[in-house]
Amino acid sequence: MSSELKKRIITSIILITILILMYFYSYILVISLIIIALISWVEFYGLITKIFLKKKILRFIFKFISLMYLSLLVVTILYTISNNPDLKILFVYSILVAIFSDIGGLIFGKFFKGKKLTKISPKKTISGSVGSFIFSFLLIPFFYDLLVEHEILKLFLITALISIATQLGDLFISLIKRKAKVKNTSDLLPGHGGILDRVDGIIFAIPIGYLLLNYF
Repeated sequence: MSSELKKRIITSIILITILILMYFYSYILVISLIIIALISWVEFYGLITKIFLKKKILRFIFKFISLMYLSLLVVTILYTISNNPDLKILFVYSILVAIFSDIGGLIFGKFFKGKKLTKISPKKTISGSVGSFIFSFLLIPFFYDLLVEHEILKLFLITALISIATQLGDLFISLIKRKAKVKNTSDLLPGHGGILDRVDGIIFAIPIGYLLLNYF
């Protein structure tokens, strides 16, 4: 096992542990969300600065929009959970679908390879995209009893849409990194890159998942 893979596994275990603690302890949830949002914004703004080095107006626009989006996302999650703790499961499910989409994409992409999905990210393949959907669907049997208000076919559709949002979010940040000519948003997480590298799909999956699961 390569040292890079070992770092990736250790970091993944730490991140999963933090996710579990966020679910059971509200104060850890609050602190973690704020820290993740701030670091993600700093990393994103770093990318934008490299792309629009001499265009202050465009840098400001991206800075403002990204800050407002992440702030609104964090405030909405915290407000919703504090007023209705039962809705926490909607956020948890959305996050897990995003995580499983990433895992499925990685495993299927490496194992089956095949045709590239897009020029934006050369490592993304059609087989990887299929794997993202398949791995996302694996969560449904474990959460069906907790999401009983949704029929099974509707839950499959919602899960697929969350997975699509995850993949699009991943591709969007990949496009930004490509424009900025960097591999990772930072080197904060050994074996993974930056915080934004790990939550790129999640920050797009959460609002889509919450809206669909709560109102669809």
